[in-house]
Amino acid sequence: MPQPTLLPEILQRRAATEPDRTAYIFLDDRGAESAVITYGELHVRALAVAAELAERCAPGDRALLIFPQCPEFIVAYFGCLYAGVLAVPLNPPRRDRIQDATLSIVRDCEPAAVLTLDLFLEPLQAALEPLCPGARWLAADRITTAATGFEPVLRSGTDVAFLQYTSGSTAAPKGVMVTHGNLVANEEMIRRGFGHDRDCTVVGWAPFFHDQGLIGNVLQPLYIGTTSVLMSPSAFIRRPLLWLSVISRYRAHTSGGPNFAFDACAARAAGAAELDLDLSSWRVAFNGAEPLRADTLQRFEKAFAPYGFDRGAWYPCYGLAEATLLVTGSVPGSGPRFLDVDSTALEERRFVPSTGGRTKTLVSSGRVLADEDVRIIDPGTGEPCAPDRIGEIRVSGGHVAAGYWRNPEATARTFGVDDGFLRTGDLGLLVDSELYVVGRSKDIIIIRGRNYYPQDLEQSVQSAHPILASGVCAAFAVPGRDSEQLVIVHEIRHPDAADPADLIAAIKAAILTEHGIAPTAVVLTAPDQVQRTSSGKIRRSAARTRYLANEFTPWSPPTADLTEPHRS
Repeated sequence: MPQPTLLPEILQRRAATEPDRTAYIFLDDRGAESAVITYGELHVRALAVAAELAERCAPGDRALLIFPQCPEFIVAYFGCLYAGVLAVPLNPPRRDRIQDATLSIVRDCEPAAVLTLDLFLEPLQAALEPLCPGARWLAADRITTAATGFEPVLRSGTDVAFLQYTSGSTAAPKGVMVTHGNLVANEEMIRRGFGHDRDCTVVGWAPFFHDQGLIGNVLQPLYIGTTSVLMSPSAFIRRPLLWLSVISRYRAHTSGGPNFAFDACAARAAGAAELDLDLSSWRVAFNGAEPLRADTLQRFEKAFAPYGFDRGAWYPCYGLAEATLLVTGSVPGSGPRFLDVDSTALEERRFVPSTGGRTKTLVSSGRVLADEDVRIIDPGTGEPCAPDRIGEIRVSGGHVAAGYWRNPEATARTFGVDDGFLRTGDLGLLVDSELYVVGRSKDIIIIRGRNYYPQDLEQSVQSAHPILASGVCAAFAVPGRDSEQLVIVHEIRHPDAADPADLIAAIKAAILTEHGIAPTAVVLTAPDQVQRTSSGKIRRSAARTRYLANEFTPWSPPTADLTEPHRS
C-alpha cells in the first residue's frame, strides 16, 4: 500500500489495520510502566478530542498543549491534527510559576483553546485566561466519550500542521510554521537516515514541547509503525543510568539526546558498581541539539563498551526547528568522524588541518541527506565559500518550514524568500561530504540541550538590582566538563557603593528565576570593559575571549581595596 501523504492518514491506517499494536509505552520515574496506548486507542481518543475542538474552534485556530510527559499530550496533538487546529506545545509550568516565555507565546499565537490535564486546569486558567479571555479550556483526560459521526478535517501538504516555538527562554519566541508536508518530508529523511523499519523500537526522554522529543521520539515511531518507550526528562536528570537501563530492557534500536546526556551517563558510571546492562541492541545513538564533543563520545564509549555498546552506533547529527528537525546525519554503523584542525585558523573562520600546534578536534554532524541541499555561504557576500573557508550553513528542501507565525520580517531574514534557502545562523564547513558545525553566529547559548538568547539573560540581569540598570552586560558560554557553562560579565557604573556579594546574589537569583539556570560565574568589572560594535551591539565573543584570558579590570567599591575582579 502506498505511504499515506499526511500523518493523520498514517494514524488512521494503522488504527484500521493493526489497532492492537502498541504505539507508546510510558514509564514512571522508577522505570515501571505507567501507561500503554495502542494505535487503535490513540485514534479513537484523538477523534474524541477533535470533535470537542470542532465545536469550539475553526480550522486554523490555535490550541495550547500544556502537559507533562503523558499519553494525553499525544492524544491532544493528534486531536488537533484531526480537527485542523494548530497545536502549540508549551513547556509546563515549574513550581507553580508560569515562565515569561510561555506568557509571550500565549500573546503571540492568540489561542482559541487550551488543552491540559484536569489537575492543571484551574491553576493554568487563573494564570493565563487574562491573556486569552475567549479561549475554551479542555481537560484531555476527561474527554472519554467516543466521537460519533465526526470525520477528520482534510488538509493538504501546504497547510500548517502546528507551531513549534523556537525557544523556551527568550522574551519574544518565534513560532515556526511546520506544515503537514514538512512533517512527512522530515520523517522520511529520518527513516532513511537512521535506517528505520517497523521493528526498530525507540526510547526517548526529551520533552514533547521540544522538536527532538516531538518529531523524533513521538512522530517518527508512528510514521514507521513501531513502538516508542517514553520517560520523563526529570527522570533522566535524576537518574541518567535509568535511560540506559530502559534501552537495555526494551532492546531499543534508536535512542539519543543532547551531548550532555552522554556525559551525565559516563560520569555516573564512573562511580557505579557493576551495571546490569546489555546495550548490544542499540544501533543508532543519536547525539544532537547542542555542540558535539569528541571527549564526551570517547568517555561514554569507554564506560559502556563492556556492556555491549558498539562504537558504530554513534550517530552525530545536526538540525533545527526551522528545518522541522533533522538536517544532516551519520551513516548507520559507521561511527563518528573526527577532524583535527588548527585552532588559530578556526578562530579566523578558516579551515586548516592541524600540524601539531594549537589543535581543536571537531566532530562531524554527518552527511547531507536525500532530498535536500546544504550549502556553506559567506553571510557577508551571499556567495558560496571556498572549501577552506567557514561560512553560514544554509538549507533547502521539503522539510524547511513555511516561516515564522505572523512575523514576515523575521521570515524574510531567515527563510530566504529570494533564494529559497534557510539561513540557519550556524557556522560550519563541509569536508569530504561531512558537515562540521563550528560556531553559532546568532550568539545563542546552548546549555544541556536548551537554547538561551543572551539578550534575554542580560535584560534579566539589569533588572535584578537598581545599581545594575545603568551598566553594560554580556552573557556567553564557555566550555565545561559536562556541558557549556553560563558566564555573566557586568560593568558597574553606578556611583553609590554596594556590596559585591549582594549584586552577585541578585544576578544569580534573577537568572535562575527567569530562565531556570544558574550562572557558573558572575564577573563585576569597571566601566567601559564590555566592548560594543560601532552600531552599539554588544561584542559577546570579545567578552568571552577577555574572560578566558582573565583580562577584565575589576570594579572596586569606594570602600574596598580590591585587586581581582569580583567573581562567583
